[in-house]
Amino acid sequence: MRWKNRRRSQNIDDRRGQRRAGGKVGLGGLLVAVAAGYFFGIDPAMVITLLEGQSTVSTSAPAAPTERSEFVSVILADTEDVWADLAPKAGIRYQDPTLVMFTGSTPTQCGQGQSAMGPFYCSLDQSVYIDLGFFDTLARQLGAPGDFAQAYVIAHEVGHHVQNLQGTLGKVRQAKQRLSSSEGNALQVAVELQADCYAGLWAKVANDRYQMLDGDDLAEAMLAAHKIGDDTLAKNAGRAVVPESFTHGSSEQRKAWFLRGFQVGTVESCNTFSG
Repeated sequence: MRWKNRRRSQNIDDRRGQRRAGGKVGLGGLLVAVAAGYFFGIDPAMVITLLEGQSTVSTSAPAAPTERSEFVSVILADTEDVWADLAPKAGIRYQDPTLVMFTGSTPTQCGQGQSAMGPFYCSLDQSVYIDLGFFDTLARQLGAPGDFAQAYVIAHEVGHHVQNLQGTLGKVRQAKQRLSSSEGNALQVAVELQADCYAGLWAKVANDRYQMLDGDDLAEAMLAAHKIGDDTLAKNAGRAVVPESFTHGSSEQRKAWFLRGFQVGTVESCNTFSG
């Protein structure tokens, strides 16, 4: 993926080097968080609440810029430029999100964020949170290496920000209060698949502008989408595949909606709530 020598975002809150200790989160709690929202979390407030606790701050020297942190900043800048153009055409008043890089855990307006949750978006402070060590997990444990797979992660979370500005996330939260568990899960799947489609849409527009994709990049994103499908995660964990319990969508759904955004290239094409 060709990304160097491009604009870097100014909307980065770099908290790497700030560590928190003192919480009472055990291994069981972390596993619950991983299962519920390990990748592109369900509702961050719901997952984070499981991990909240009193904590003290231990600070160290700010982390130096790395190639990985610079990559994240470039991808975030790309999403800013793309959505600044796309959003008004779709009737969305766009505001850039903040991306918070942290180590271990960090406070958010949705509660206490933890690395074990994977990347997540908090609608209350309009911020994307990520421990950059997650990219190692993505490559080594989930089996989805590559820089474009990492870009897909960031673009998906920014997709949730777009949904928040649209009012979609608030409507879904309200609707889920009236629905059964399986119905609420189905609605959440639609949220996640739309964010996948928005990630594909970003990739198309950004690639048209910068010709950033190499030959294998699209395959990297497709592999990442496959690896984090609910059915694939369940199989790899030795659990039964129960579609009614899905909260993010099957591997085939996730690949299909990312590809739809990439191929069709319009906000309207990403309406997963119709039909």
